[in-house]
Amino acid sequence: MKMSLVIEGLRSDIDAVGELGDELVAEVAERIGAVVTRSATSRILELLSDVAAELSDELPEGRVETRVVGDDVELAYVDEHRPAPETDTDMSARISLRLPDHLKTRLEHAASREGVSVNGWIVRTLERGVTTSQSRSSRGGKRLQGYGTS
Repeated sequence: MKMSLVIEGLRSDIDAVGELGDELVAEVAERIGAVVTRSATSRILELLSDVAAELSDELPEGRVETRVVGDDVELAYVDEHRPAPETDTDMSARISLRLPDHLKTRLEHAASREGVSVNGWIVRTLERGVTTSQSRSSRGGKRLQGYGTS
């Protein structure tokens, strides 16, 4: 999707409203159009990022990313193959972890949404993080994810 087309469409709609009245209405519509033009891009990107996060939460595997290249914005599916869950007998190392109550609650909700134990969810998340970190360092580059505002 071309962001400029969406912004131009909004601006055109506001200008059309300004044409319905006198010079004062046209001037006010012009001012409103300027404000909306400046903030619309970041608000649309925020909305798309929220949509991507909600879609990702519903997917059994993988995630949806918001990708911005110049004026183009797209939602892209990223397949994340999850390794088979390990049994408790495979796990012998132990770590004591202290964390805030609100984070513990969020971890419990995330694990229950995926139908796994909190321990299994944390192990899988750590494994993905270490794998991603190793693949980034082996490529020698860094990848930026998310969105920017101007």
